[in-house]
Amino acid sequence: MSLRSALWISEIKGFVCPDCDDIPMSNSLPNSLITALLLLVGISIGLIIGIHLGRAQSGGSSTDLATLKALLEKSEERLKDAEGKNESQAKIATQMEEMRSTVERMRVQAQDASEKRIQSETELKGTINEMRLASSSLFDETRKIAGALSNSQSRGKFGEAQLELLLEQAGLREGIEYDAQRSTTDSDSSGIPDVTVKMPGGARLFIDSKFPFDRFLDAFATEVQDERDEYLLLHTKDLLKHIEALSKRGYHKSQGSPDSVILFLPFETLLAEALRIDPQLLEKAFKVGVTISTPTSMMALLRAVGHIFSRNKLAESADDITKIAGTFLKNLTLLHTKIIAVGKAVNGVSKAYDDLIPTAQKTVLSPAIRINKLGVAGDREKLGIDYPDAPSDVRDLSNPDIEGEDDYIDVEIIDVAEKEEE
Repeated sequence: MSLRSALWISEIKGFVCPDCDDIPMSNSLPNSLITALLLLVGISIGLIIGIHLGRAQSGGSSTDLATLKALLEKSEERLKDAEGKNESQAKIATQMEEMRSTVERMRVQAQDASEKRIQSETELKGTINEMRLASSSLFDETRKIAGALSNSQSRGKFGEAQLELLLEQAGLREGIEYDAQRSTTDSDSSGIPDVTVKMPGGARLFIDSKFPFDRFLDAFATEVQDERDEYLLLHTKDLLKHIEALSKRGYHKSQGSPDSVILFLPFETLLAEALRIDPQLLEKAFKVGVTISTPTSMMALLRAVGHIFSRNKLAESADDITKIAGTFLKNLTLLHTKIIAVGKAVNGVSKAYDDLIPTAQKTVLSPAIRINKLGVAGDREKLGIDYPDAPSDVRDLSNPDIEGEDDYIDVEIIDVAEKEEE
């Protein structure tokens, strides 16, 4: 009986899942199908056990009963293991799906980052290439400028152009607020300063724009610091010599001028490097009547001068306004007097008109109407029109707040056009 039961169970298992012992559950069938098969196996086993238990109760062998119980327990254990594996597989599948989604997101992000990196590298290469071209162009232009400034005549023209640009930005006009002396072949031979600023009140401000530059160029043409310092020392000495030569011309000694002439250096570094070599350079220049100015300080100075011109023009305009206002007031008083005279004349005419109307009615109008009634042709309707009344008295223009003699202002007729021509 025991052997027979075992054979039945084996047959049922083989019929339900012949490959269950050889093929892993995760690869052979879906989870839902595996669960259904396991339930079917459990039902079959329970049915067989129930049959055998019935037979055992009716006189079957106790050995078969024990075997069936053991088989039932083993089947229950296998069922629990299968259910546990099914749950584990479901959890693993869920985790794998989440991992797959995460990996996909990371792949997309990595691809975007790679595309952005390639784009940035391309833009960076373009920027570097543009900077290289700009640097090369700047180097060429700098070399051209350095070559041009190596000539003293070119330096003079460059300094004048830079200075005139500052004068224009400060609002000063050539020929009005300042005069400019153009460079000659020998830039040091001129006895006239490059720029003369006409200060209000007749004072003159003299500016010289010529400057030494050869040693400065040599200094920055070398990469050796000791050699550069040697050239800068020579540059400082050249600058001092130029200051002394400028002082001897005596521009600042003319009447009504400040006690110093201004030396304009168009580059800030020309003065900065010289001061690094000789910190007393400015004081030495002051002692001989020369003030050194760079574009920054020159602009501040010229703007101050422009402000002085503006204030002076405003004061002159105020004087002109006062004079014109006085002239206008006097002419207005004259007009006022004439209007009063006209008003009086109109009143006189009105009175004469009043005296004329009765005479005209008596001596002219009445006889004309009688003649017309006698049949003489004439415009009777027009003869019937009454004479209009005389106008009322003209309004008195005198100021009621002013008594008698104060009502009028002494009048002085001034020809404004002639005054402006003067």
